[in-house]
Amino acid sequence: MRKQRRRRSRALIGVVAATAALGLAGCDVIGGSSGGDGGRTRAARTVPVWDRSPASIAAVGDSITRGFDACTVLSDCPEVSWATGTSDQVDSLAVRLLGRAKAADHSWNYAVTGARMADLSGQMADAVVRKPQLVTVMAGANDACRTSVSAMTSVAAFRAQFEDALGTLRKSLPKTQVYVSSVPNLKRLWSQGRTSPLGKQIWKLGICPSMLADADNLTSAATVRRDRVQQRVEDYNKVLAQVCAKDRRCRFDGGAVYEYRFGTDQLSHWDWFHPSTDGQSKLAAIAYRTITAKDPVD
Repeated sequence: MRKQRRRRSRALIGVVAATAALGLAGCDVIGGSSGGDGGRTRAARTVPVWDRSPASIAAVGDSITRGFDACTVLSDCPEVSWATGTSDQVDSLAVRLLGRAKAADHSWNYAVTGARMADLSGQMADAVVRKPQLVTVMAGANDACRTSVSAMTSVAAFRAQFEDALGTLRKSLPKTQVYVSSVPNLKRLWSQGRTSPLGKQIWKLGICPSMLADADNLTSAATVRRDRVQQRVEDYNKVLAQVCAKDRRCRFDGGAVYEYRFGTDQLSHWDWFHPSTDGQSKLAAIAYRTITAKDPVD
């Protein structure tokens, strides 16, 4: 009888442990004993891992997050940044989440025009000093926008660099949330922008030559080149989704930015490639929907 009781006790302990493990799988648990309940343990209450109203934001990435060419030619315009801008025309993510007054002191933009994924870890290191509750990531376009197809960042290197950037964040801020934007559809941007003579002149200054060089060249060789760049962008987006999925405090946009059909109103009228003020506003709306959704995008 005594052995049977010991076996039942061990079985019960096993069930309790398994139940506790399942409860911890998706949430942080807060609980403990209460002095006013006759010594009984108060039931643990679960707190969702994802906070839909973070109190501070840091942005990392490239020229899009800097508002490049949205206000003046070949210049940053961070006041219209989709992530941290202050412009009423954009209604940035920071303004939507924090309110205009708080956004001014609780959001920071560490993105750098021309940055590639290899630069993201350094930006993360700068961002962690502020201890933001949310970090936004929009990077990868410049890894595809190289002088040639052969110069594009390999998919394996892109993955390793993104993992390294997240690792830099996690070493200091294990509970900071991360929003990851997909890389835009560069081929669509080419097809829209090539209708502008001014845009094509600006492209000749060196904007995304792997995709935009010889913009009116429709030969099979040029088409193959653009298709290879486009495939690399799609491969990058798969990496972003896969790496983010391994971190329960990371949300990928599900390809929403890649799938967004930027028209001429959403493109800079300086270079017809980067987002205009209206385009920046659309990016802010996509990010806000993703971050405030009850469940992550599949």
